[in-house]
Amino acid sequence: MISKIKSIVLNGLEVILTEVEVGFSRGIPGINIVGLPDNAVKESKERIKFAIKNSGFDYPVGQKIVVNLSPADIKKEGSALDLPISVGILKNKLHLKSDIFNRFLFYGELYLNGELNPVKGTLNLALFAKENGFKGVVIPYQNGNEASFVNGIEVYALKDLKEVIKFIMDPLSFKQHKNSLRNYNNIQTDIDFSEIKGQYFAKRAMEVTAAGFHNILMIGPPGSGKSMISKSLPSILPNMTDDEILETSLIYSTAGLLNRKDALMTKRPFRSPHHTISDVGISGGGKYPVPGEISLSHNGVLFLDELPYFKRSALEVLRQPLEDGKITISRSLTSHTYPAKFMLVAAMNPCEDSIGIKNSEFYNCNEYQKRKYYSKISKPLLDRIDIQIEVKKVKIGEITSNTKSESSEEIRKRVIKARDIQLNRFENLKRKIFANGQMSNREIKKFCVLDEQGEKLIKNAIEKLNLSARSYFKILKISRTIADLENMEKIKPFHIQEALQYRSLDLSKF
Repeated sequence: MISKIKSIVLNGLEVILTEVEVGFSRGIPGINIVGLPDNAVKESKERIKFAIKNSGFDYPVGQKIVVNLSPADIKKEGSALDLPISVGILKNKLHLKSDIFNRFLFYGELYLNGELNPVKGTLNLALFAKENGFKGVVIPYQNGNEASFVNGIEVYALKDLKEVIKFIMDPLSFKQHKNSLRNYNNIQTDIDFSEIKGQYFAKRAMEVTAAGFHNILMIGPPGSGKSMISKSLPSILPNMTDDEILETSLIYSTAGLLNRKDALMTKRPFRSPHHTISDVGISGGGKYPVPGEISLSHNGVLFLDELPYFKRSALEVLRQPLEDGKITISRSLTSHTYPAKFMLVAAMNPCEDSIGIKNSEFYNCNEYQKRKYYSKISKPLLDRIDIQIEVKKVKIGEITSNTKSESSEEIRKRVIKARDIQLNRFENLKRKIFANGQMSNREIKKFCVLDEQGEKLIKNAIEKLNLSARSYFKILKISRTIADLENMEKIKPFHIQEALQYRSLDLSKF
């Protein structure tokens, strides 16, 4: 008799249906697993043996057990096949019969005492079950909140192998797992814009950044507030939609980084890797590629502090994802594509030894020092950053002032209105975009039409400042976002004038 249990394996974000076939035969006693198992799957033999015994079941003694993982030409990795293999063995041993074996997916790792250990990828599993007509999933108890976010399937989050067999024999005695944590639209950030003294120009630039999903680079001396301003950005971003929550959570589930309590990524990611991070840490990868920082920042913010200190090769990895919103990681054994739509927020000093001039808001970097420092960042990467501003030191009078600054909630309301305008504008496009920062040159020409005065202004700016074509399109995108913040259908000359102020590197010629 051969038993068949349905499960899955993960190949990046792709879910592959895997049928676990278990058969008994004469031969040398033990478990023989075939179908391209990795070391974690091969090592499950002893875990499964002890888990079955410690759950109160008789382990088949003196028999050869053959486990086939189908399709046999795809590598199986991880420990989540422990449960379906154990269930397949017990189905044969106990002669179990149930339609559950055909209608449910089994997924989980086993401890030696038979308890189920939480695994990564259960959100991917649940979504796959729904899309492919399965009735439900059987998973570890601690993965219950994660999987039950997907409506339309039955989720049974069980504690141990004994409960799983009881469920198969008497499913009506078990209740489905319900996720009570769906109230997720609460903005929680450590820093509010009202706490930032002065820096009105930088805060306005951040508002434009948030409204148009633009990338931004801040250049200023130590202590000017660049990091604080960057960390306050999430407080003015719109809540994630259900689709964005699902997209982001799938990435974190694949990486095994979902919080078991909260179950989902309900807040926009804010990733801030150290400058010693490797190329693989930024892009993702490994023998079996996992998401890197740029994918973990999907639908959120990637903050790179002290940008020139990052390895140049690590920074160059950012170029393609900033254009395409995705990254493909190719290795000798496999290739995975992960989404990577993120806002790049970067900060740097004006030069390597930037020391403020006494009683001044400026710093004592000469042109040679600036050029040398900026040269650590490639021009193609800088060209992909829409907004580039200089941040000056805050005057002592502003620091000690009791004047209340505008709160994040007030700014956020304007950002949400501007985003709604953009969503309506791009609703009928074939290409799926949601913000001005994602527009291609063709879309910029269509949606960023200037009047005669605006055309004259931008032509003069191009001639006097010798701007590149890429800079021209960046200025148009930023102008469109500024107009949206003011709820104006047409781009006016003063929108272009403001946008030009956000191109500091073009103006300074560094």
